[in-house]
Amino acid sequence: MSTFAKRERLLLADLLETAGPEAPTLCEGWLTRDLAAHVVVRERRPDAAGGTMIKQLAPRLEKVTAEFAAKPYEELIQLIRTGPPRFSPFQLKQVDEAANTVEFYVHTEDVRRAQPDWSARELDPVFQDALWSRLERTARLLGRGLPTGLVLRRPDGQTAVAHRGAPVVTVTGEPSELLMFAFGRQSTAKVEVEGDENAIAKLRESRSLGI
Repeated sequence: MSTFAKRERLLLADLLETAGPEAPTLCEGWLTRDLAAHVVVRERRPDAAGGTMIKQLAPRLEKVTAEFAAKPYEELIQLIRTGPPRFSPFQLKQVDEAANTVEFYVHTEDVRRAQPDWSARELDPVFQDALWSRLERTARLLGRGLPTGLVLRRPDGQTAVAHRGAPVVTVTGEPSELLMFAFGRQSTAKVEVEGDENAIAKLRESRSLGI
C-alpha cells in the first residue's frame, strides 16, 4: 500500500477505535460504526459498493452495509487496519494511492472534526501537494451540480475550476481544507470564501458538493 493511503488508513482505524462505535461523525446520519462499515464494504464488497454511484444498486448497498454494521465493532476496525482482501485491486499500490488517499483523509477528518475540541492537523507540503493533485482531477465531478460558479484556490494562487458559471465564488485554502469543502464539509473547512453574497449563500446551502 502507498505511504499516504496507508498512513491515513491506520490513523482512521485508531480514531475509530478510540472514539468507540456510537460517536458522531460529519457524515449526516452516520455514527462511527456506520462509517466503519462503509469503509469495509467499499473495499471488500464491490458487488454492493457500486450503490454509491448506481441508483439501482443502492438497496443492495444499504442491506450489505447494515449487515457489516451489525458485526462486532472491533472486527470492523481490524478489517480496516488489515486492508482489502488478497485479490482486491486495492492491493495494488497505484490503485490504493489513487483511490484511498483522499477517501481515508476525508473520513479521518469526519471523525476528528465531529468532536467539539478538534483542531486542524499540521500536514506536510508533500502531502498537501498530493491532495491538490487529486483535487485538480476531480474538482469538476465534485462541483457538477452547483448553482453557482466555483473556483478552488491555493494560497500560492494555483486554481482549479469546480464549476463553470456566473456569478463565481472563489474559495481559498490549503488543499486539505479545499477537499473538505469540496466534499460537502463546508461547515468545518478552514477556508476563505469570496464572491457575490447571494451566490455564497446558495453555495453554502447547496447539497450538491461531493460525490
